[in-house]
Amino acid sequence: MPTLLIVHHTPSPNCQAMFEAVVSGATAPEIENVQVVRRPALAATAGDVLEADGYLLGTPANLGYMSGALKHFFDQIYYPCLDTTRGRPFGTYVHGGSDVTGALRGIESITTGLGWRRAADTVTVTGAPDKAALERCWELGATLAAGLMD
Repeated sequence: MPTLLIVHHTPSPNCQAMFEAVVSGATAPEIENVQVVRRPALAATAGDVLEADGYLLGTPANLGYMSGALKHFFDQIYYPCLDTTRGRPFGTYVHGGSDVTGALRGIESITTGLGWRRAADTVTVTGAPDKAALERCWELGATLAAGLMD
């Protein structure tokens, strides 16, 4: 069964709401035969990445960059997963208080190096996520999971 790995750092209620919407989309009843694995960024391992068929990454933008937790995740998995995971699909959601540009740039640089393929538009939210933002998160989760269906 294909596996979608959701790697997230959810230190705030805003990030938690986005994470829950992503999970809801990825596990919608219409999504069949896809296992969804959730891992906090500080607990996710290279083994988790190697066992998954696609990835969904969630982070706050902290001080102009992705969270240290997501950066730590990338530092731990980069070389062990470099050749094996090329071409696998991924998506991203980022929450920021005012600006997410640096976080997006960092994630793009690392996923390009890994050779991962963006499978859906990134969802970015500044401030509290409204209903439309949470719907975009739901769609992100559903799109990534549906893309893995047999």
